[in-house]
Amino acid sequence: MKKVVSVVGARPNFMKIAPIDRAFKAYSDEIEHIIVHTGQHYDYQMSEAFFQDLQMPSPNFFLGVGSGSHAEQTAKVMTAFEEVCQKVKPDLVIVPGDVNSTMAAAITTKKLSLPLAHIEAGLRSGDRTMPEEINRIVTDVIADLLFVTEKSGYENLIAEGIPSYKIHFVGNTMIDSLIFASEQLNKSKILQTLQLSECSYVLITLHRPTNVDSAEMLSMFFDIFNYISSRKKIVFPVHPRTRKNITDFGLDEIAGQNKNLILTEPLGYIDFLNLMKNSSLVITDSGGIQEETTFLGVPCITTRTTTERPITVEIGTNTLVHPEKEAILKTIYEKIDNSSNPHQIPKLWDGKASKRIAEIIYNYLR
Repeated sequence: MKKVVSVVGARPNFMKIAPIDRAFKAYSDEIEHIIVHTGQHYDYQMSEAFFQDLQMPSPNFFLGVGSGSHAEQTAKVMTAFEEVCQKVKPDLVIVPGDVNSTMAAAITTKKLSLPLAHIEAGLRSGDRTMPEEINRIVTDVIADLLFVTEKSGYENLIAEGIPSYKIHFVGNTMIDSLIFASEQLNKSKILQTLQLSECSYVLITLHRPTNVDSAEMLSMFFDIFNYISSRKKIVFPVHPRTRKNITDFGLDEIAGQNKNLILTEPLGYIDFLNLMKNSSLVITDSGGIQEETTFLGVPCITTRTTTERPITVEIGTNTLVHPEKEAILKTIYEKIDNSSNPHQIPKLWDGKASKRIAEIIYNYLR
């Protein structure tokens, strides 16, 4: 029996690994799939609730690393994950995405001379001030199997000198999860709970330091919210980091004065997906949401200077906007009531990426 360990640490990782866990069931006589949760995101709604919504088994190991600086998190994951590897003796380790847990587990894996697979390889923003960009680059350099979601990923890896035989264009496991969860959306009562109707609101997510770690930037977004709320309601599930900064910067009172601004705690996957699907517009600085809105055909404004997912801008519904007030307002004005959002679904975003990955890993281990 071969042992494959998947490492998850943050909310987006769960959507990428859950369908792979299901795909490995086709090889259950020969592969044991073991899930390690590092605890990088330890808030209930940011982790355990997602396991339930994605029908994902409880982790075999929970490392409980918690919050801390990038260096602290990386060091804690490396130390704890090394102990897991020494106990389990895996035949291959899978790391998804680009969070600190991804890079830390990848380095530990290769230091132990174990095969490493990277889900969502090759994505590049070109901005090395983003911690995620460093995590992506380091992980890809040392990986043995690199699973690519879009054509830019393949092109980036080839340009960086990664041998083509290591690269596999398989599609997007995030979309696998979205398609799987779509069958459960009728279970969500979030629209009724928040007293919303279809296309009557704008959905907001903000968590990147460049957008929420300064009082000036966060205040700017609340000014933008005031404009939006004169036309639509706003639903803003607030990331713990953003919630803390709203209070620290004295913005709680301003938020409370806007009657059309609905602040919620982080939501489970099914509720959030339902909100996304039925919104008139999504404004975000997240990576995965750019992909999900593209698949769903929902207009998306990404308030960043760069994106590592250019396919969502090229053929999808995503518009990249520099995080400045006038630029964002101009784009909102263009998008908020635009009912026609021509887009295409990227190649191999068909709900079968995880099956392709499981088959490649099965053959690799043989």
